[in-house]
Amino acid sequence: MSEQQVKSYRVQGFDCMECANKFEKNVKRLDGVIEAKVNFGASKIMVTGNTTIEALEKAGAFEKLKVRDEAEQTVEHVPFWKQKENFKVYISAFLLIISWIIGTQYGELSLIPTIGFLAAIIIGGYSLFIEGFKNLIRLDFDMDTLMTIAIIGAAAIGKWEEGATVVILFAISEALESYSADKARQSIQSLMKIAPKETLIRRNGQELMVPVVDVQVGDTMIVKPGQKLAMDGVVTNGTSTLNQAAITGESVPVTKTINDEVFAGTLNEEGLLEVKVTKRVEDTTLSKIIHLVEESQAEKAPSQTFVDRFAKVYTPAIIIFAVLLSVIPPLFMGDSWGDWIYRGLALLVVGCPCALVISTPVAIVTSIGNAAKNGVIIKGGVHLEEAGSLKVIAFDKTGTLTRGIPEVTDVVTFNKNEQDIITLTAALEKGSQHPLASAIVRKAEEERLKFNDIEIEDFQSITGKGVKARINQNMYYVGSPNLFEETLSNGIKKAIHNQIVTLQKQGKTVMVFGTDGDILALIAVADKLRDSAKNVIQKLHQSGIEQTVMLTGDNKSTAETIGKEVGVSDIQAELLPEEKLNYIKSYRGKQKVAMVGDGVNDAPALAEATVGIAMGGAGTDTALETADIALMSDDLTKLPYTIKLSRKALAIIKQNVTFSLAIKAISILLIFPGWLTLWIAILADVGATIIVTLNSLRLAKVKE
Repeated sequence: MSEQQVKSYRVQGFDCMECANKFEKNVKRLDGVIEAKVNFGASKIMVTGNTTIEALEKAGAFEKLKVRDEAEQTVEHVPFWKQKENFKVYISAFLLIISWIIGTQYGELSLIPTIGFLAAIIIGGYSLFIEGFKNLIRLDFDMDTLMTIAIIGAAAIGKWEEGATVVILFAISEALESYSADKARQSIQSLMKIAPKETLIRRNGQELMVPVVDVQVGDTMIVKPGQKLAMDGVVTNGTSTLNQAAITGESVPVTKTINDEVFAGTLNEEGLLEVKVTKRVEDTTLSKIIHLVEESQAEKAPSQTFVDRFAKVYTPAIIIFAVLLSVIPPLFMGDSWGDWIYRGLALLVVGCPCALVISTPVAIVTSIGNAAKNGVIIKGGVHLEEAGSLKVIAFDKTGTLTRGIPEVTDVVTFNKNEQDIITLTAALEKGSQHPLASAIVRKAEEERLKFNDIEIEDFQSITGKGVKARINQNMYYVGSPNLFEETLSNGIKKAIHNQIVTLQKQGKTVMVFGTDGDILALIAVADKLRDSAKNVIQKLHQSGIEQTVMLTGDNKSTAETIGKEVGVSDIQAELLPEEKLNYIKSYRGKQKVAMVGDGVNDAPALAEATVGIAMGGAGTDTALETADIALMSDDLTKLPYTIKLSRKALAIIKQNVTFSLAIKAISILLIFPGWLTLWIAILADVGATIIVTLNSLRLAKVKE
């Protein structure tokens, strides 16, 4: 058996979930196709097997779908009122109006208006009828099938005018669905157009304008003021400010200089930059964002799954009910066949689940697209809905509520001078990745101490407590006071303990340096709160988050000082990594909880939470992969916006589903007394579709 080929194609022309599902089924029937999966939100299809674009377009001929290779990311968009396939609708509408005018003069049942109505039905509905009959033969009861039966039934009982009206209104309904789907996709389509398709590079001493697909890792890209970067890279020459809004959502430009990372799609505002390319075009942060957003739009939200399941049962049930409604009263009550057949047809028309089916996906796609434009990646409708119903948000302290760049503030020595202490502790800590260790190493570098010359033996990390290693035959320890309470036979002396407490009450983290027999120094480190942290916590409480929790490995005294300053409702200190995880587990059993962290140290807790939210996703693969939601900038203010958008989306989805079902229920009740005509039935369906679509598109306007 030959190797299975998996390839993605972009599809133009999807206007509803129904036609996307039908296209997927048709493609699965093609020779050489093993599997096919449509992503309605991203307007893509992934095909496993061998096929051609011509074969795919033939499978989508029922909707005049246009298929192109995924690499061709943009295509000229033709507004629906200019599309050739809609010309027949204009002709039908013209014939309907002329026939109606003639009918008012000579009577609707006279020959000329009847011919006009029949022509309007055939011209406007022939492609609909072809699909309807095909589906009827397959017992595939979709909207085309319902409409075909209703229109032909109306003509059969002499309701020519209403049959023609239904054809035209149904066509308008489909056009509106297509328009709404395109509007919902605009955010992601705009992302695709952000990065230039070619760039100026220097290669072998020559400057060349090269298509981005031909740019190689290691090439030097030259970016002039006012130009956008085409590739990710590192600045090798020059200084400038870059507008990174497209990637991170930050409105304030960021200064970039030598060795700083830069991203494709960002705008160079001032200086000339030379950038060493570090990623191929398909691996850039922008490409990853587009890929993640497109994949997230394919993930069905719980409400969408419910609607899909409901529609599968609902549509056949409507057909059975319509048949019974048309047959039972005339057979058993002696009523007029014409009246009850007409009511059955009205039920078929009003039973179309257009508004219900489109109510959720348009809201989800619009929300995820809006979030992406604002530097927030939401990896699926399920996470969008979960974020909308959160009650508890837990925060890692270091790098999340604080800036994550701690500084040494105090060095209290016993028996040794300060420089010796810093040199020894820096030598011990240079192998650690902990932010507090980095603070000591930075201090040693600032004072130009030769800590790298010191030989370290038997280095060992003591999880959650510190490190130890041998220097000149002596075993030294650096870590939390708890480590020394365990290491020293008599614990920490009272005088030293009091000094530790004094420093902790000032919001500083105290690290102890010593041997297994004595404490040689105390090193106090402080990590400043983010300027926005207090305001963010306040906004979250105002938005309905019941509890905010700070999780930290820091000591209780320091944690309480910082926690009270920032305004969190609960503080959990002195936690080991597994204890953070257990804390999230204990909460998750009671209510929905989010964990906010940097996506590296907090990966287990992020994965366990109902919603894992990683900060600083731009350039951090771990954050993008681990989290359910990634805040692309290192900016906490995106969090209240994300919660606001999620809650708004959840509310709008509930409104749409409730409204769609209510309209159907009221319309069905109006059928029994004979108050619901065919054209009012289709108008109700079109009206409901317009209302839920416009309601969903309001999510594009949600701002920070």
